[in-house]
Amino acid sequence: MPNYAYTARDAQGRAVQGRVEGLSEEAVARQLGSNGLVPLSITERVEREPFSSQLAGMLGLDLPNRIDLVLFTRQMHALSRAGVPITQSLRRLAQTARNRVLARTLLAMLEELEAGRDLATAMARHPRVFGPLLVAIVRVGEESGRLDEAFLRLSQHLEREQKVVEQVKSAVRYPLIVLAFVGAAIFILMAFVIPEFARLYGSFNVELPLPTRIIIGTANLVAAWWWLILGGVAGAGWWLGRYLRTPAGRLRWHALLLRLPVVGSIVQRATLARFARAFAMATRSGVPVLQALSVVALAVENDVIARQLLGMRGAIERGEGLARAAAGQACFTPLVLQMLSVGDETGQIDEMLVEVADFYEREVDYDVRNLNDLLQPLLTLLVAIIVFVLALGVLLPMWDLVQLARR
Repeated sequence: MPNYAYTARDAQGRAVQGRVEGLSEEAVARQLGSNGLVPLSITERVEREPFSSQLAGMLGLDLPNRIDLVLFTRQMHALSRAGVPITQSLRRLAQTARNRVLARTLLAMLEELEAGRDLATAMARHPRVFGPLLVAIVRVGEESGRLDEAFLRLSQHLEREQKVVEQVKSAVRYPLIVLAFVGAAIFILMAFVIPEFARLYGSFNVELPLPTRIIIGTANLVAAWWWLILGGVAGAGWWLGRYLRTPAGRLRWHALLLRLPVVGSIVQRATLARFARAFAMATRSGVPVLQALSVVALAVENDVIARQLLGMRGAIERGEGLARAAAGQACFTPLVLQMLSVGDETGQIDEMLVEVADFYEREVDYDVRNLNDLLQPLLTLLVAIIVFVLALGVLLPMWDLVQLARR
């Protein structure tokens, strides 16, 4: 939050100087006036942030995560249910928020509420912190007078969503870590260990086996250009990170995730579980179907499925029913289509989708546990094969030298 130096006069006319935090000069002036001071001058003091904070801000790493939003919605539910005014609730939460961006956002929302805007509009002005689904549910809660219930549903939804996201991350975290360590070990062997054996074998003036010559040639290349290889890997990682943050990059990455063997099925079912629960919560809260599809498409965090949800909305706008519109999209499994059809006929779409979400969440949890049990022996076998090939290539000349010495 900006820091301001001020000069003011108190009730006795004495000059007072100090520093205070505020969103703007007008906010600081109002704060000083509420304390019985008449501001004479207010000047913003610009303090340079540490480089780590600047880097986190550029990369978006300082944005509140889902756990911060769970705490925020849970606390707002408790305060709203207790009858605490919204402005007072936001001021309290801003003082205790762990994330500094969330704290600044809450204070900015407080300013907007005091200017006459409603809570949903104030939240919508900060899309990097509050997603469209949260804004839509809060708006319905405000209009219906059940804001505490809206925050309760949001907190429950975010908690379940966090669980699904952690399940998907755990499905891919273990193999990626193992492969990264294997790659680092191979690089160290190629750059520093095998070249020593190559110099040893070169002193004997014997013809080396083909596997050994291949390994030594590769090792010499790595040893000579290791700095260029590391620079290329770092540059490729930087470029890939920037590309994945573009709309085209995100779309291709999400499409690749859905096509991966085994993992793709887990990602698809986890995403469908998030869609089903979010759509059920939105419609149950009173959000219109077309608006619910729009906000849920932005909340599923998979651009491929989001595009198909928007295509589903277009079909409904042309007069098709919900189940028929879903049948025209490739992302939905037969279970989801059947549940949507039953819900469309009985008028209980939200209950059917909650059943879908519960079923897929249990399936994802079971498959993630089985996937880790399956990957451990496969990765162990992969490491063993790599070590065997390297060891065989390095030790074959030693075997030949021993045979030559015996003759």
